[in-house]
Amino acid sequence: MQLKNKNIFITGSSRGIGLAIAHKFAQAGANIVLNSRGPISEELLVEFSDYGVKVVPISGDVSDFVDAKRMVDQAIAELGSVDVLVNNAGITQDTLMLKMTEADFEKVLKVNLTGAFNMTQSVLKPMIKAREGAIINMSSVVGLMGNIGQANYAASKAGLIGFTKSVAREVANRNIRVNAIAPGMIESDMTAVLSDKVKDAMLAQIPMKEFGQAEQVADLTVFLAGQDYLTGQVVAIDGGLSM
Repeated sequence: MQLKNKNIFITGSSRGIGLAIAHKFAQAGANIVLNSRGPISEELLVEFSDYGVKVVPISGDVSDFVDAKRMVDQAIAELGSVDVLVNNAGITQDTLMLKMTEADFEKVLKVNLTGAFNMTQSVLKPMIKAREGAIINMSSVVGLMGNIGQANYAASKAGLIGFTKSVAREVANRNIRVNAIAPGMIESDMTAVLSDKVKDAMLAQIPMKEFGQAEQVADLTVFLAGQDYLTGQVVAIDGGLSM
C-alpha cells in the first residue's frame, strides 16, 4: 500500500507510542486521525502543521461499541475513508493476582481487547467494500511471556494476538492485512522516573542491553502498513527479550 494521501486512524495517539506513530505516518504523507478519550489540544495539532496533511482530532471511548462506531463514521465523513487502523489505545491496572479485583481485570480487557474489537468491526465493512486496508494491533511482549502483577494486561495483549490471527484469516481474500506488534520495554515517561537500580534490573533482562524507543515502534508500524503480502504476523520489537 502506498501511504501518501491514505487515511490513518490511530487510537490513543495523543502521547507516547501512539503520537510517535501519528508523526511517522504524517511524514509519509498520510492523513491522520488523532484520538484520545479526552479533548485533543490545539498545541498537539500544531505539531503536525508542517507535514502538509490533514489532521482530524476525534475524541471518544474505544471500549464503548457505539462510541467506537461513531468515531469511525466521523473519520470517514471528514476524510472519505479509513485505510489503516492502528489499535494502540491501552491501559494498565497492575497488581498481583491475589489482590486483583474483578474490576481491575475487566477494565483492562474492556479497553485493550474489546476496544480493538469495537474499532475493527467498525472499519471492516468499508474496508471490505474498498477491497483494501490494513489493521495493526498493538500487543506487547507481556502477551508473549507474561509478567508478574500483570495478569489482566497480559491476558488482554495475548488475546489481541489470537484476535489478529483470526481476523487476518477472515479478510485476507479481501486484500485486508491484519498484523500485531509486540513492543518490549520502551523508553517512556514511566521509565524516566525509575531509579537507576530498577532500570539496571530491567536492562539486565534485555539481550541488547537498552530500552527501545517509541520512534522505533512507529517505524515498524508504518512498515507493516505498507507491506502488501504480510498478514497474520506478530512482530516483537523488544531487543531480544522474548527470544
